[in-house]
Amino acid sequence: MPAGVHKNPQYGLRTSKELLDKMKYIAAYNGHPLNKEFEELIIQHVAAWEASHWPITQEDLNK
Repeated sequence: MPAGVHKNPQYGLRTSKELLDKMKYIAAYNGHPLNKEFEELIIQHVAAWEASHWPITQEDLNK
């Protein structure tokens, strides 16, 4: 893959330094890179939302 090209979309996140430092600490504790820690949290959040509402389908995403 050429430099600068990624198969997954990227999203810039702005947050406080304190919160970012805490997330880095948690990620290191869990043995994850920071990006993977955020990805795991997002996956858990989406799963919880779908469990309490409904599964989000590709059709929903194309609306």
